[in-house]
Amino acid sequence: MMLWAAIHAISTGLTRQGKLVTAAKMKIPTHILAPLLLTLFLAGCQGSSVEDLAPKSEKQLSEKLVKLMKTKGMSMTAPVMVRIFKEESVLEVWKRKDNGRYDIVTSYKICKWSGKLGPKFIEGDRQAPEGFYSVRPGQMNPKSSYYLSFNTGFPNALDSALGRTGANLMVHGACSSSGCYSMTDAQVQEIYAFARDAFKGGQDSIQLQAFPFRMTAANMARYKDDPNYPFWKNLKEGYDHFEITKVPPKVDVCEKKYVFNNTTDPNAPIAATATCPPMQQPETLKMAYQSYQTTYDAAFTSMAGKGSIQPPSRSIQGLNEAKIIAEWSARRSRGERVTQEPPSLSPQDKDAALKPQVMVRLASAVAADKAREERDASKRHRMTVAAIPATTASTANQVAANVAPAAQTPIPAAAPAQVQDVAAPAEPAKKAWWKIIGN
Repeated sequence: MMLWAAIHAISTGLTRQGKLVTAAKMKIPTHILAPLLLTLFLAGCQGSSVEDLAPKSEKQLSEKLVKLMKTKGMSMTAPVMVRIFKEESVLEVWKRKDNGRYDIVTSYKICKWSGKLGPKFIEGDRQAPEGFYSVRPGQMNPKSSYYLSFNTGFPNALDSALGRTGANLMVHGACSSSGCYSMTDAQVQEIYAFARDAFKGGQDSIQLQAFPFRMTAANMARYKDDPNYPFWKNLKEGYDHFEITKVPPKVDVCEKKYVFNNTTDPNAPIAATATCPPMQQPETLKMAYQSYQTTYDAAFTSMAGKGSIQPPSRSIQGLNEAKIIAEWSARRSRGERVTQEPPSLSPQDKDAALKPQVMVRLASAVAADKAREERDASKRHRMTVAAIPATTASTANQVAANVAPAAQTPIPAAAPAQVQDVAAPAEPAKKAWWKIIGN
């Protein structure tokens, strides 16, 4: 607050009790104040203002989106839902209309997502999660190092029941991913605004549905032999419920699987690892689902019998591959020499596994080794110089004085420039002032 007050005082000349509120009286550190003053100066040159430094998490949606929502019968603070499709690299934002059903507002091309198709198994496998997750207000991070972010909620009840591990799996900006879904800063700012406005309207949690691909009959036929297929069939049940009703399904977990729109006594306990209670669903939903499934089964059979189906993308081949990748990640983080890409058991990579692999190390590890070697070399040099007897150094200097300047050669004892040529260990980079403000 003191920092923002100083900026405001400097930019507007506000006074307190007839005296100018100065940064000096507020004891603002010079290393923070100088960049701020420069920013204010540049703002005047570029037609900007201090308003540009307002918190990015409060950025309002564009007039175009607001107009679109109004046309579709959606209020600004109506509940939202998010759908993610890995193979298509798409994130969709859906919003509830006045009639209670949801409609898509907009979609974004995912900048980067981590890993392959398939769920996240264990910490370090570099997989972005798949499944049904809940995003609550406490999972929103306006001070993220990745511009803005929110936690997906992994692991959920099913992940925990299946022994899946990992933490801090986000949807964030900065277009950089390691187990996350990464957007551009502009994209995540809009997505964040949709969520923020929905929470202001009273929504207590936002459903996030993450799928490997659009779960059409053609795509399911492509992946019918994939080891993740049983899990994906379970995801498809929830996908189908939403396609039929256009309302986010009620999600429970029992027998280590998702169950959807179960209307059993809400007070009856449903445990993720326990036997599922007798399923009860609205009769209209059951009839609609059966009709939908009949159409799907016919399409699936037709697609599975075709020989010209688009080949499947790479997918993680279960827990064994996840463990191999996690070990690769651990070795890489320790600075060990590893293959440039993580190991793969995908059928598409079986030939590549037989070829020699390029071995690399993290640039930070290489830099650390170089700095250590240079420190050791510098230390040895200083010890050598200190070990030269004073008489020897004096004699050497006397001889050097009798030699013509053009013919002089450097004497180690009198050549401090050699020590300066050795790079000192790099100091940690100071954090940029705008990151200090944003974070």
